[in-house]
Amino acid sequence: MPILMTANKTGAVLKGRGSVSNTGARFLEHQREVFDDGWGVSPQAGQPVVRTQVRPERARTLITRNASPDVPFDRSVNPYRGCEHGCIYCYARPDHARLGLSPGLDFESRLTAKANAAQVLEAELARPGYRAAVLALGTSTDPYQPVERQWGITRQLLSVLLQCRHPVSITTKSAGILRDLDLLTALARQDLVRVFISVCTLDGELARTLEPRAGAPQARLDAIRRLSAAGIPVGVLVAPVIPALTDDAIERVVAAAAAAGAQDAHYVLLRLPGEVAPLFQEWLQVHAPGRMAHVLKRLREMRGGRLNDAAFGTRMRGQGVHAALIGQRFRKACTRHGLAPRRIQLNTALFRPPGLVVQRSLFDEQDDAGD
Repeated sequence: MPILMTANKTGAVLKGRGSVSNTGARFLEHQREVFDDGWGVSPQAGQPVVRTQVRPERARTLITRNASPDVPFDRSVNPYRGCEHGCIYCYARPDHARLGLSPGLDFESRLTAKANAAQVLEAELARPGYRAAVLALGTSTDPYQPVERQWGITRQLLSVLLQCRHPVSITTKSAGILRDLDLLTALARQDLVRVFISVCTLDGELARTLEPRAGAPQARLDAIRRLSAAGIPVGVLVAPVIPALTDDAIERVVAAAAAAGAQDAHYVLLRLPGEVAPLFQEWLQVHAPGRMAHVLKRLREMRGGRLNDAAFGTRMRGQGVHAALIGQRFRKACTRHGLAPRRIQLNTALFRPPGLVVQRSLFDEQDDAGD
């Protein structure tokens, strides 16, 4: 049975990390924590540097299905487990507990790369009876987190989707998506791709603590500008909206995204499932102690007295007067800047399974030889 080592119990800020501790994981029977035993060596002094570790994994399956009425897709793919961006509010953090790791620092420093993802995706797309629909890329962890520079798994997946002419939707907080501008442009020519750039604040200082290794807000706006200029449909996802912390930025984010070329906009209220709630409260204690009580009070007002509400229909938007006000402000900002929420339809009629693509390629070569 794995044993969790708490890397930081002093509440100290770890440079480049969102979490300030390795919170306990639900599926571990034993936990350890660092403490001062009186021998003069403080936990802080003996604390190791938290470096990113990536473990390759041979995935058996890749496409995850869902039947949620709150999201506009029924299938998704995530190239990595864990996310180096370290966003303290990330709703995917609890998934790390199922791996015997902490949703805290482990989530952003002990990652898994699905090294054979492209091959598995090809096999799943080739299954008899498969029907194309928009495949959401990066719904739990960011497909363009820093480790993508070395592993290139997202690029491999896009290559497969382009070859098969399969529609894809991408959500990211990183300007690293621009490295794949060639593939995205080719997909866009056939109405096969749309991109969402997630921006929750334009305050660079706040972003550095909320999302320590994600792209700076201005870099994300520049990514919107460059994607739009290349003819790639791009929208902004104002997420998460954190009451009494980032909700005052809604109008500014929408305006800046529209000016950069975004075509549509959506928002999501802060979600704190499982271990995310104590991690976020810990973050507030360290980074925004003066706002902590106000943030949590307002969040409970929007979540029926709790910090989280997992019910379909309300989990993305919240409920009550303050939640309704956020929705009204967002809609008015979108209307003012021509970003009224809408869904851009992608082309599913062009899809060709991988095996058919190979056969067609062989026939094309034979025809060329005959000429």
